[in-house]
Amino acid sequence: MLPWIHLDTASIPGNGGELRLKQRGQEFSIMLGANELMNSRLSGSEEALATLAHDRIRERASASLLIGGLGMGFTLRAALGVLPADARLTVAELVPAVVAWARGPMADVFKGCLDDPRVEIHEGDVVELIRSSKGRFDAILLDVDNGPDGLTRASNDRLYDAGGLRASREALRPGGVLAVWSSGPDPRFTRRLKEAGYAAEVVNTRANGKRGGARHVIWLAVRG
Repeated sequence: MLPWIHLDTASIPGNGGELRLKQRGQEFSIMLGANELMNSRLSGSEEALATLAHDRIRERASASLLIGGLGMGFTLRAALGVLPADARLTVAELVPAVVAWARGPMADVFKGCLDDPRVEIHEGDVVELIRSSKGRFDAILLDVDNGPDGLTRASNDRLYDAGGLRASREALRPGGVLAVWSSGPDPRFTRRLKEAGYAAEVVNTRANGKRGGARHVIWLAVRG
């Protein structure tokens, strides 16, 4: 078996630790300590985040979407695959090196999606972007950290606590959807969504789509 090769290390702002990019043949992995956050072979649930959210806004013209977390681009590529030419996608990525990896060693994984004219990259905190974007988005797709119970930054709680959910609701247009990816279930988060005024649905999905893999969770929360 081919050995893993360490390609780069990047610090997460706010004392969130260090991300490590590794490669083995054509496979890539992004690690935080001993935890693998992303692997280029496993994309099913990240793709489902985009397609499930799109199902709820497919009738909207000139839809505006926000993706929180670039990762390996699976959610972005899936969204571009189903959205029409008049849609607009903003991708917020906190760690600039992740964007550099997308254009550098992982360019074959991203397949040029960052250069799609529908895409705008925002290098910064998605929390602050949401708070400054009232009534701007038809859908907000969050794949930040490991879900509501995060690993990397305590400040990510600002996305998923009551205040963060209110801010996301205010950033959505009426009938817009907040879609949240998680590595596992969290009944308390479901309750918080409903208390924040969303109609919330929990969807179970698999890391590798129809081929199986680890069980992940996606919340689809519609603003009334």
